[in-house]
Amino acid sequence: MNLREARPDEHLTVRSIFDVAMLDVPDFPAKKLIVAAENDRVLGGMAVETDGFGERGEIHAIAVRPRRRGQGVGSRLVGEAERRWNPVVAEFDERVRPFYEALDFDIKSVGGSRFRGRKPGDPVR
Repeated sequence: MNLREARPDEHLTVRSIFDVAMLDVPDFPAKKLIVAAENDRVLGGMAVETDGFGERGEIHAIAVRPRRRGQGVGSRLVGEAERRWNPVVAEFDERVRPFYEALDFDIKSVGGSRFRGRKPGDPVR
């Protein structure tokens, strides 16, 4: 599996994967799009907003094709975010909390069924 930035011709594919997962990504074109691909077929994608300095990455959406879920694709995408940015943060709802817990995010409630997670990573870069 190859993890890389999405090519412009793959943006529509990533958006459709997000749509199947019922994820709305405001300001989609301004986000960094990272994909997991095999043989140039996009298996999943992640939309990340950065702080502009290459340090902090906020995951706005992460989704995997339904037939590839549960095979580590999403975990690998988060691992790529950790490799690129420190810290990595995400805001999410209750239904995906187990995913972020399994990846050792520090999680706090932000009200209702919404949570915010932070993965500090290595403090020395």
